[in-house]
Amino acid sequence: MHERARTPIGSGCGYVVCPIGESITAHTASIAMHVILLFSAVPLFVGAMLSDWAYADSYQIQWVNFASWFIVGGLVLAGLALLWGLIDFFRHRATRDRRAGLYLMLLLAGFGLGFINALTHAKDGWAVMPDALWLSALVLVLLLIASGLAWSSLNRRIV
Repeated sequence: MHERARTPIGSGCGYVVCPIGESITAHTASIAMHVILLFSAVPLFVGAMLSDWAYADSYQIQWVNFASWFIVGGLVLAGLALLWGLIDFFRHRATRDRRAGLYLMLLLAGFGLGFINALTHAKDGWAVMPDALWLSALVLVLLLIASGLAWSSLNRRIV
């Protein structure tokens, strides 16, 4: 059994519980980058939902355009996180548990509904309401739950 120690940031482990003399693993770094990608997508979907809400209140068509761009940016980042998660899931046996499966299902559902939301926003004017607002809210909730699962998974591996 390896002796474990809590090492400071300067030693390469960054307050990671790891065997003495060993640095953070590439797998944990991969999970951290994956979480960063997912957390970067969440504010864009928040912006899309708020833009839809502003459009529902003001009827200014520019809010739908803003929401469309937010959704596209969020889908790019969420798609990268989904691709990274799938590769990580099939590459490392340590990540193949129920939590990782649920996380990938939530991320895939959020990405799929986000794509449908992008197609909904392609409609003209008021035709996007109220579907766009509900879809934006649902995508946001799914990605927030997936982000929470990813964050807790990262904390389980690092702390």
